[in-house]
Amino acid sequence: MAEVGKTAHASKRQSKMRFLLEIFVTFFKVGAFTFGGGLAMLPLFEKEVIENKGWIQRQDILDIYAISQSLPGVIAVNSSTFIGYRLAGIPGAVAAIIGVTAPSLIVIVIIASFFSKFRENFYAAKALHGIRAAVTALIFLAAYRIGKGSLKSLGGVIVAAVAFGLTLFTDIHVIYIILAGGLGGILVSNIGRRGVGQ
Repeated sequence: MAEVGKTAHASKRQSKMRFLLEIFVTFFKVGAFTFGGGLAMLPLFEKEVIENKGWIQRQDILDIYAISQSLPGVIAVNSSTFIGYRLAGIPGAVAAIIGVTAPSLIVIVIIASFFSKFRENFYAAKALHGIRAAVTALIFLAAYRIGKGSLKSLGGVIVAAVAFGLTLFTDIHVIYIILAGGLGGILVSNIGRRGVGQ
């Protein structure tokens, strides 16, 4: 009986380790094939964790992005931490963080070693110009998808328009605009509930 229990425990542990490795590999792929930082990663996050793996619902990912953007740190790392934790607790969060940051760390160490030669290389410079253009398209795609999922009411559209205007035409720090957006969302929803109650 003890042997059966040990075998079951070992099997469960191996299964957990395989799942953690799957989390690591998935987030490593996202980190390895994304150029341009956090916002450019969002379409790849959706492709991997929603469409390919089915780990997160599409509506949940919008909430995760909102929370990740509101917290200190990089949105890609924050989102990875959140998703990894939901999937497998603290070990899942660690696997996701290491996975998503490892490709950047490896590439930066290599580039730093040869930076002067890399910067002066004609083909490398042209490749970077092309990558920047592709990253712009990815950021627009991320903005479109987030907007499509989030702006479902007049109140949401107003909050988004005001936040965009403040960001574009004033020097107000982004964190204050995010906090004001959260308060605006609460106020709009309270006004909407009162209207329904009446």
